Amino acid sequence: MLIFATSDKGGTGRSVTSANIAYRRALLGDDVCYLDFDFGSPTSAAVFDVPTALRGVDQAGLHSYLRGNVAEPKRVNVWAESDSLSLRNRPPGSGQLVLVPGDRGGGEFVTGSDAVRRCTELFLRLEEEFDIILVDLSAGRSYAAEMVLEATSRPELAEVVSRWLVFHRWTRQHIIAASGLVYGDRGIMAAGTARGHDEEELRDRVRFVRAAVPDPASPMFTLLRPAQAAWLRACHEDLTRLASQHRLGQTLVLGTVPLDPVLQWQEQLITDDDVLASRVANTETAEAFAALAAALTHDRAWETPL
Repeated sequence: MLIFATSDKGGTGRSVTSANIAYRRALLGDDVCYLDFDFGSPTSAAVFDVPTALRGVDQAGLHSYLRGNVAEPKRVNVWAESDSLSLRNRPPGSGQLVLVPGDRGGGEFVTGSDAVRRCTELFLRLEEEFDIILVDLSAGRSYAAEMVLEATSRPELAEVVSRWLVFHRWTRQHIIAASGLVYGDRGIMAAGTARGHDEEELRDRVRFVRAAVPDPASPMFTLLRPAQAAWLRACHEDLTRLASQHRLGQTLVLGTVPLDPVLQWQEQLITDDDVLASRVANTETAEAFAALAAALTHDRAWETPL
C-alpha cells in the first residue's frame, strides 16, 4: 500500500506525524518503508534520529536515483542506525522500518518522464517487499506531488492501493489552504484527473489529518482563565464549521493529533518510554498516532461519506 503524505503549508506536523505512523505500523509487525520525497528539505532522518542522514545523504539519495545517476537509492535501517535507544532496542515482533532519504542539498527539481518511470519502478519494487510505503511529499503544489500522481495513473500501478493524507493545523489559514490543495484549480483533484485518474476514485482516497489541535479539557489547560477557555471553545466551534464548509468535515478526517509540548520543541518519534518512563510526552498523543496508524488500512475509515 502506498500512502502519500502532503500539506499545503510547512509546519503542519506532516513529517513528524507520518514518521510516527510508520513507527507504529512497524510495531504492529508490518514491514514499513518511509520515502523522503520532500526534495527541498530532505530532513526526515532527524525525526528518526539517524545522524548519518540528518540533511539527506552524500551519495545515492532519492534525488540521485530519480535523476538516473544510481540504480538503487540508499536505504537506512532505522532500528540499527538510529541514535535513539528506544529504537535501537528493536521490540520483539516488530517489522522492518526502513528510511530512504534524499540527497544532501538536493533541492527541488523538475521531474520529467524518466523520473516518473523510475518512480513507478521504485514503487513496484517496494510494494513487493513492504506492507506500507509511506511517501512524505514536499509541501504545496510540488513537482514531487505531480510526479507521484503521474506514476500512480500508470497501468503498472493500477492494482496497487494508494491513499492520500492531507495534513493541516487547526487554524483558519491552514484549513483554507488544505482545501485549496485538494480541491483548488491546481490541486490534487485537478492535477490527478488531468493525468487520467478517475475523479471519484481519487476523491475517495483522500483523507485529512488535523494536527496540533488544543483540547480545552486537557490537563494542559487547567490554568486557563474562564474567559480563555470559553474563547478556545468558541474558536473550535468556528473552525469546525469552516472545515465543513471547505469540504474538510469530520467524515473526511482520518484522525486528530493533540497539541503536545514535546512536539512543539522537538520533532521526534513518541515512544512508550517517552510516555511511561520519562513521562515527557502525553498518553493522548501516542494514542492518536496509534489510531492513525490503524486507520490506514481500516476500510471503513475510507468509505465514501453519504
